Amino acid sequence: MADQIKFERQDENTLLIRLGGSWNIGQKLPSAEAVQKQLDSVTSLSRIRFDAQDLTAWDSGLLTFLIKVIARCTQDGIKVEEDGLPQGVRRLLQLAAAVPERKGARKEAAGEAFLNRIGTSAAEFGRSTVEMLGFIGEAFLAFVKTLTGKANFRRSDLALFIQESGADALPIVTLISVLVGLILAFIGAMQLMLFGAQIYVADLVAITMVRVMGAVMAGIIMAGRTGAAFAAQIGTMQVNEEIDALRTLGISPVEFLVIPRMLALVLMMPLLCIYADLMGIVGGMLVGVGMLDIGVKQYLLQTRGALNLNHFFIGVFQAGVFGVLVALAGCLRGMQCGRSASAVGEVTTSAVVTGIISIVVATAIITVICNVLKI
Repeated sequence: MADQIKFERQDENTLLIRLGGSWNIGQKLPSAEAVQKQLDSVTSLSRIRFDAQDLTAWDSGLLTFLIKVIARCTQDGIKVEEDGLPQGVRRLLQLAAAVPERKGARKEAAGEAFLNRIGTSAAEFGRSTVEMLGFIGEAFLAFVKTLTGKANFRRSDLALFIQESGADALPIVTLISVLVGLILAFIGAMQLMLFGAQIYVADLVAITMVRVMGAVMAGIIMAGRTGAAFAAQIGTMQVNEEIDALRTLGISPVEFLVIPRMLALVLMMPLLCIYADLMGIVGGMLVGVGMLDIGVKQYLLQTRGALNLNHFFIGVFQAGVFGVLVALAGCLRGMQCGRSASAVGEVTTSAVVTGIISIVVATAIITVICNVLKI
């Protein structure tokens, strides 16, 4: 490092900095703090000069060093003469000084006051609520137009989304539903065996799956799978300005993008719920037959006796509601996407979280209503 920088006092007011050797960013370079220490040790200093005759090679490492030195000297009121630097270095320094740093470009380290954060969060929540209600209203009007046959969307898109939301989701729904049925049956059996009532495992699994868990598990799966896909698709279109192009052409993005996705999910969710109910009962039967020595026919008869149409319709109704919520959450977040690639990931995560929270809240509300109505 000694061959790269040397200090020489020319007179009482002038300090000469000799630069030599190679100044490449990949190697260890002198720091601006070394110059600052030298400046502090010299009294009555008002001018700094440079001598770069021994400089063999340089890149942005030298520029960074010089910019820091010049900034420190400017703060201390010391004049910097750049005549001894190579012409290329002087031109780059002039270019760097000609374009000042944009105000606010650096992240402020100071923390925001607690009350300011509360106010900002409240204002953001209010803005998001108004935006969400506006989107729901626009989607409802588009749905009414769909019922009258005036909505503008491609039927081929609806068929594609039906396949993606239905048949393509069967493998993951099968796996999760069977495992949930197995878990419910196993946990229930551990308690029921204490009373010799193992046969009621069939009742436990059947009612739980058909009334609540089948719809909830299918909804959560679709929120993580299809809702996230909707948000990513529409968010990417927002980044690519395709949604702006639709508006320019006079095509409603809600009608063209949201309605086919929402219809597909509303149509497929009840069917997926019924399928999830069946797979959950099969999972419970595996535990009942394999672990509790209950016959297959006996298990099925006990299941049929435990179920009624109220349980079935409540589960299917919940599934339809979940389909609307997941589709709206995914499409809303996609419409709210920013203009960067990172924003697509953010809205995808937000769509999944919003969908799952909506499912849990809707389940609680429907359960309370059913309890009040005694159904």
